[in-house]
Amino acid sequence: MAVTFPADIIERAERLLSLCRAEGLRVATAESCTGGLIAACLTEIAGSSDVVDRGFVTYANDAKRDMLGVPEELLMRVGAVSEEVAQAMAEGALVRSDATLAVAVTGIAGPGGGTTTKPVGLVHHACAGPGGAVTHRRLVYEGDRGAVRLATVVTALDMLIEGAGQR
Repeated sequence: MAVTFPADIIERAERLLSLCRAEGLRVATAESCTGGLIAACLTEIAGSSDVVDRGFVTYANDAKRDMLGVPEELLMRVGAVSEEVAQAMAEGALVRSDATLAVAVTGIAGPGGGTTTKPVGLVHHACAGPGGAVTHRRLVYEGDRGAVRLATVVTALDMLIEGAGQR
């Protein structure tokens, strides 16, 4: 059974894959709150293996540390849902893959787990590309868990498209 993503998300993914092919880029994902949905969306498209290098699902802090090299001290100091950790995840995905462009997401999809400073729907996105440039977006999405996760995929794809276009 095929996974079904909304048509607008598949169109974004196809645009990203085309742009990466034209620019000779390979992509890696580092995902926490989406649990692999970004990589799943990209690999839903036949032939994506020429662009998608790998995806890291790092839901637990230990996985962020072990698979992506996020420092334990950083996780303890700022927490997993933070700009600094999202950036470290994106940078770690580049270092631990053959990709030239990586996106990372970490957040609170809900329905529980939020606080006054880190509400449900908060997601930190980071995109790392050639030359060490890392971009970040902090967004708070409305809706249920599924809506937060799909909105996160859209933003991640948009960031990858922007990153691929800046070469």
